[in-house]
Amino acid sequence: MAATDNESTFIRAIRLFNTNETDCSFETGKIQTRNKIEANYFFCQTGTGDLENIPHPAPRRQFVVTLKGRLKFTVTNGDTFILEPGIILLAEDTSGPGHTWEVTDGNEWERIYIPLEPGNDPHFIRDSI
Repeated sequence: MAATDNESTFIRAIRLFNTNETDCSFETGKIQTRNKIEANYFFCQTGTGDLENIPHPAPRRQFVVTLKGRLKFTVTNGDTFILEPGIILLAEDTSGPGHTWEVTDGNEWERIYIPLEPGNDPHFIRDSI
């Protein structure tokens, strides 16, 4: 049965965050559809650039929406997760050495970055443990 306009539906999400000033971790969760999340602009990027396999923090709080590509992200303690179309990344690990990523299938990564203004609620709902 398809969801109606009155039912809550969700999109899978993964949140990168700082656990202290030097470490990066992640948690899985979701973002409810139809929530209005304030953003002033977005930009697109293709290719992998210079940051593949190089530790780096997020340059700002932002959503990363993957349109094409499959990547493996690694956080400080060595834990990994897979990011692919259909999963929104909420990057909030803005300090310390951050995370690394690598393209796992092919060499393409098409994505949209949606920066969040300070204090804007991303409406991320953490999965139950």
